[in-house]
This record gives sequence, structure tokens and C-alpha cells, in this order.
Amino acid sequence: MSIIFALIIGLLIGLVVGALGAGGGILSIPALVFLLGQPPHEASVGSLIIVGTTSLISLIPRSMDNQVRWKEGITFGALSTVATFFGSRLSLLVSANLLMLALGILLAVVGIILFRSTFKNKKPADDSLKGKAKKSVLALIACASLTGLLTGFFGVGGGFVVVPMLILALGFNIRDASGTSLLVMVISSATGLISRIGADFTMEWPIIIAFALASMVGGLVGAPASRKVKENILTRIFALLLLGVSTGTLYSVLT
Repeated sequence: MSIIFALIIGLLIGLVVGALGAGGGILSIPALVFLLGQPPHEASVGSLIIVGTTSLISLIPRSMDNQVRWKEGITFGALSTVATFFGSRLSLLVSANLLMLALGILLAVVGIILFRSTFKNKKPADDSLKGKAKKSVLALIACASLTGLLTGFFGVGGGFVVVPMLILALGFNIRDASGTSLLVMVISSATGLISRIGADFTMEWPIIIAFALASMVGGLVGAPASRKVKENILTRIFALLLLGVSTGTLYSVLT
């Protein structure tokens, strides 16, 4: 029964990752912990496997639609690797409850900021900002480092941070941010897994593999589906998703 449940949840999460370029980790960790009974630290490792493979598959349709800015994505991912390694080691020193509590608070903050941004401008990130954003080397380094730290600490692919960072700090539009985020998530997930080598984890591989395979299928379907939705709507959906998961996570930890 757990395998079937994992397949269903994985498919739904894959749809979100494919459509929004984010959301895999923030959804898979609570799902693995609260719905499939996985310990938080083990769930963080499983989440990196799920998010990394789903992001890799979802890159295919995005790249065909020219929605992946490869140079910026590779640079962003490379700059975040050191911080990802540090964050991964730091998370091992934190209790499971504190880890989930911090995740819930972070999701709420990012969700509120991103949702408010959709009402300040008709387009959250105008294309005219791209040239200015590209030149902001310090902003790129700061955003990548923060993303890497959070990715490593929470065991997520980082899309929930990468997408807002690319939109708000670096001037990407939502479609380019979503596509490029997938590339960054592949790099950060791989780094997070490598940094956890040697740690004492007991993984339930049948559940993780079923979850990952279903999520990959969902990713292939979700990416083309996003073409028909307006950019501003996609941004709001992503923000509401963050707030919803934050509410559920905080409620589960605090009650």
C-alpha cells in the first residue's frame, strides 16, 4: 500500500516540479515524513534523489522551449556547491523537530514575499531587468550561496528558493526562472547527496524509487502544461503552494 501511495504522491509532485520548476523538495519532504512515515533526516536524503532525478527529466521539455538559461544556471549552481556542502553537514547537528520547524518558517517567509511581489508590478520580473541583473555579480554570489546553504541544510533541491531569487534578485521572468531552476536543482541535489556520503542513514529504497519514478513521469507532463498559464498566475500559484505547505508543516510540528 505504501508503494501505491508513493506512486500517487510522486506523480502529483512531479507535475508541480515540471510546471513551476520548483516545489519538489518542499512537497516531498513533508509527504515522506507525515504521509509515508519516514524520519526527517532520511526523508531529506530521499528528497534529494527524487528532486534531482525529476529536475533532470523536466529539463528536457524546458530546454526544447528555450526556457533554460544555461550559462546563468551553471554559474549559479557552481557557486552554491560550497554552501550546499556546509549546510548538509550542519543539518546533521539539528534535531528533527527543529529542522521541520525551520523549514515551515522559511517557506512562509518566501511565500509571502513572492506573493506580494505579484501585486507590485503587473509582471513580477520584467525582461528589461535582465541586463542589469546579469551585471550584478555580488547579487549572483550572495543568492547562490544562500540557496546552497538552505538546500544543503533542508535537503531540498532548492527550487523554492532559486525561483524567487532568480525573479526578485536577478530579474528573470517566471518561465526562464522555472526552467533555469531545474538546472540549478540538478547540480545542488547532486552536491547535497555527495556531501551526505558516510552518514548513517537507513533508506526504504522501494518507496524512494517508486516515488522518484512517478515524479519523473509527472515532470515530463507538467512542463508542457505550464505553457498555457500566464506568468503572473504561475508566480501566485507557487507562492500559495509555499504558504500551504508551510501551514501544514508548522501545524504538524507544533501540535
